[in-house]
Amino acid sequence: MSDSKFPKMLDYEKLKQQFGQNQTEHTSYHQNGKENELHTEIVNENDALDFKNESKPKEYQRPLLTGSRLRSYAFAVLTRKEYSKADLIEKLALYAADRDEVITLVDELARENYQSDQRVAEMTLRSQVRKGKGPNRIKLALRTKQLDKTLVEEDLNEINWYEQAYQLKVKKYGTDVSKDPKLKAKQIRFLQYRGFDMDSIMKAITRKEEE
Repeated sequence: MSDSKFPKMLDYEKLKQQFGQNQTEHTSYHQNGKENELHTEIVNENDALDFKNESKPKEYQRPLLTGSRLRSYAFAVLTRKEYSKADLIEKLALYAADRDEVITLVDELARENYQSDQRVAEMTLRSQVRKGKGPNRIKLALRTKQLDKTLVEEDLNEINWYEQAYQLKVKKYGTDVSKDPKLKAKQIRFLQYRGFDMDSIMKAITRKEEE
C-alpha cells in the first residue's frame, strides 16, 4: 500500500483528548447559554409585570365632602327620605372630611326643621302599627333610630292595644277561643313576638266573637 492512497493510522488518544475538550467547551457554552436564556426570561417577565402594573388604571377615589358640597349632599339625602338626627349624622359622615362639621350641619338642619326627629318618630309609629306591631316592638324601633319614645308617647297611649292584638289573633287563628293549652301557648308566643304586653294578649285570646 502506498502512503498517497491511504491515510496514516488515526491517533485515538489524541482524538479522545481533543473530543473530550471540545465536548466540555460545548457543554459549558450551552450551560452559559441556558443561564443567559433564563436570565433573559426573568428580566422579560419582570418587565411584563411592571408594564401591567403601569397600564392598570388606579381606582378612583371620590374626594371627601366639605362646605357647600356637604350641605348640598345633605339636602339631597333628606329629599329622598326622612332621617333621625343620629342616622343622618352617620350617613353624612361616610362621605365627609370632618365629622364635627357634619354634627354642626345636622344641628342647623334640625333647627331649620329640614330634619325632624318628631316627624321620624311619628312616621315610625304609623308604619309599625300598619305592620301589626305592638307597643314593645314600636319602642324598640324608636330606640334603634335613637329616637326618644316621649316624642310619640301621647300617640302610644291613645292606641287601643287590646283591640290591635285581638284583630291580629283573629286574622291568624280565627274567632274561636281555643281550650287547647298548646294552641293557646302558640297564640301567646305569636302576640308576644309582635310586641304586645301580656295583659292585652290574654284579653285578646280569650275574647269571644260576640263581645
